[in-house]
Amino acid sequence: MTSLVCEIPAAPSAIALVHFSNRLTFETDCSDVHGSYEAGEVDFVLLDVRGPLAFERGHVPGALNMPGRLITAETLAAYPKTTLFVVYCAGPHCNGANKAAVKLAVLGYPVKEMIGGVTGWLDEGFELSVAVARTANTAIGCEC
Repeated sequence: MTSLVCEIPAAPSAIALVHFSNRLTFETDCSDVHGSYEAGEVDFVLLDVRGPLAFERGHVPGALNMPGRLITAETLAAYPKTTLFVVYCAGPHCNGANKAAVKLAVLGYPVKEMIGGVTGWLDEGFELSVAVARTANTAIGCEC
């Protein structure tokens, strides 16, 4: 008798290696983001792409708030095209991070999604910040 898991055979190891290696070029996880901040090795810009009210209620420490609708060439003009953006939204039930990643890629920026979003961050046991919102627009001098 074959289990439901084995009903469809696993991909050959060589194909699995390519698939899972490729996924890591598109995503990072909450633990890696947290570890990078803890080690002071932040070589990326973390963007919370939820709305300002959700951001103010709680966000990943160090994140800038830039809702997806504000991601434009103008709002990102101060960032070199080599800047890696890591985007996140509320969690697996939200596709805001995917939409933001598409916009960033169209604009020519490297981008990864922090899988799990706020939900994943909390599931890992990490704290959210509820400090005054810092927006990416403010960081680049806009009073929006």
